Amino acid sequence: MSVSAIQSQRLFTSLVSGKRINSASDDAAGLAISEKLLTQTNGYGVGTNNAADGINLMNVADGALSGMQDSLQRIRELAVQAGNGIYSASDREMIQMEIDGLKQSIQDIAKGTEFNTMKLLDGSMASLSLATNPSGGGLEIQMENSTLESLGIADFSVTGKFSLDTIDSAIQAVSKARSRLGAKTNALGHTINYNETAGLNLMAANSRIRDTDYGKAVTERNRDNILSQYRIFAMKAQMNNNAGVLKLLG
Repeated sequence: MSVSAIQSQRLFTSLVSGKRINSASDDAAGLAISEKLLTQTNGYGVGTNNAADGINLMNVADGALSGMQDSLQRIRELAVQAGNGIYSASDREMIQMEIDGLKQSIQDIAKGTEFNTMKLLDGSMASLSLATNPSGGGLEIQMENSTLESLGIADFSVTGKFSLDTIDSAIQAVSKARSRLGAKTNALGHTINYNETAGLNLMAANSRIRDTDYGKAVTERNRDNILSQYRIFAMKAQMNNNAGVLKLLG
């Protein structure tokens, strides 16, 4: 096959496939660069998905902590109520029954909150690594231990001597935990925005290397067709000239 025929075939393949590089022989250096760009682009895409999963996980944890916070606020209200001198010991025992129910609700949330079967708030998950960039690195998330023991209210009771400071410390601990999760959620949001922008830029760069420039390809195709027709015309003209010469000689 002639060089021109090979070039014409490559041009036709490029137009049909939409790719300027269809094999290593088309552009070996360009193919190598393109594959590296593709690897990075895919990595950013997976990193974006991982970051989104991380946000979903933290939303689950934050929702659970919000429920705990509501229960703690109610416990504090009841503790203030129990501190009023008009209540008898039996009255405080009745108040404690509601407090115990709220404490059990907090413990159930801490022990039962899961994401993809993983416990989030019972202290079994100290930290979580999210692979949010193409190299597999990313963000470390510190998960909170929010059990009654960790919050320091496992033995809290208004039937005897008690301090509101105990509940206030638990409320503050949950608030700090929610704030840390909120900050990490915002950080992952920024990571997603960056990954999407970087991925689009890499895709554009890869497209410029690998995809067919249709305007240029069509122009080259038309030029080749014109040149091919010209060569055929020239060959016919040459054959006619040769035939004329032979006729004169004959």
